[in-house]
Order: sequence, then structure tokens, then C-alpha cells
Amino acid sequence: MKMFQVSTLQALMLGYTRSVIRVSELLGHGNIGLGTFTDVDGEMIVLDGVCYRAMENGDIAVAEPDRGVPFSVVCSMKDSRPMEFGAMADIEALKTALNNTIDSHFGLNSMHMARIDGEFEIVDARSESGYASMHVDLKSILGKTQKAFQFEAIKGTLVCVYFPDYMDRINAAGWHLHFISDDRKHGGHVFDIGMKSGRGCISKINSIEIKLPDEPVFDTYSLKQASEKEIKAVEQGKGSV
Repeated sequence: MKMFQVSTLQALMLGYTRSVIRVSELLGHGNIGLGTFTDVDGEMIVLDGVCYRAMENGDIAVAEPDRGVPFSVVCSMKDSRPMEFGAMADIEALKTALNNTIDSHFGLNSMHMARIDGEFEIVDARSESGYASMHVDLKSILGKTQKAFQFEAIKGTLVCVYFPDYMDRINAAGWHLHFISDDRKHGGHVFDIGMKSGRGCISKINSIEIKLPDEPVFDTYSLKQASEKEIKAVEQGKGSV
């Protein structure tokens, strides 16, 4: 099974937020995943072959087929292993449970895509509005546009992507989670959760195709600058942005 990725997290971190492909093309490569849109205009959740956009207030809209994608990762899940979860006090408890699952099946050096359908006491999340720029880093963009919000007593789905440590900067090392509610009205990038219970599936992935930008301006970015600390601040901690 193959992961398909648009651009790299390092490029997004350093401000390459221009369209690389369109939503319609992205969906030809997978039916589940996550990412963002041109100018970081909202958080992307791909689920059951539909691409959704979480807007700055956490409301969900179906993304237009011609909307641009600067960064995303998707796959078509198959050969999935079922999972069940009891109560999870926070996102770190869930990540530990997911790590134990992949470790027990010798998968820490592989990529993984997971789906968890659950009932949540709370989902602490974010999204953002678009900010057209050139060479403005993602941390600065989110400092201007990011909005945090909480959903309480809600049912929905977590789309969870795992990349091993040695692939850091190609994507975010560890787990990266996006959420969408069962009624497809609310969602975003997940900072924390309180989960009553959940069940889902996970797929181990050992192949990746990366679509890099074609335009010459991509080569004006020095892609060695974004630090691991900055990536973790943007991906995993709202207080650091």
C-alpha cells in the first residue's frame, strides 16, 4: 500500500503555501488523509473519498474540486487491522495506545494511517483562514490566522497519520490527527481529546510517492531551515504558535 504526499512539511513550514495540485487530482490517490489548502485556508480532512475543509470557526464545508492543495497526505486503506479503545483521558494517552499497537506488530519504522470512530467528551482543535504570502513561515501565518475551539459531547472520526522519526521534516514525526464530526458539520486539526470510547482500523504503509511543486519559485526556498522544535510547536502545541 502506498502513501501519496503533496510537497513536504518542511516546505510548508517555510512558507510554500501555493497550490501544487487540485483536490480532484488528490482524491485520485486516496480516500482518507489530511492536509491543508492554498494559503493555508483551513484544515483538510479526507474521509470516505470526500475532501472536507474545516474553516477558521471549525465549521465544515466540502472542498471544491478545483481548490488548490499545497500539502497533504492520503492513501487508500486496505489490509487494515481493527482496533478498539476504552476511555482516553487525553491525546497523549491515545498516541501511546496507537504506538503500542504499531510496536506490537513491528511497525515503528513504517508509515501508518488510522481511522478512529469515537464518542468524545471534548475535542480541542484549531483551524485558520487563508493568508496569501511568499516566504512567510507557517508559524508566523498561524500566529495571524489561527483560531482555537472546543467541541463537547460529540461523536466523530479521527484521521490519524504516523511517520517514523527518520522521516521528520518530510512529514511530522509521530502522530498527526484531524477530526470531523459524524454530522460533517465540525472539525479541525486536533490538539487534545477526551475520548469515552472508540473503534477503528489501522494500515501499515511501506511505500510513498511525493509530488513536489513544478514551478521554479519552489527552488528559492532553503529547505534545511525549519527546526524540529518549530515543527512540533506548529503541529502539536497551540500555546507555542
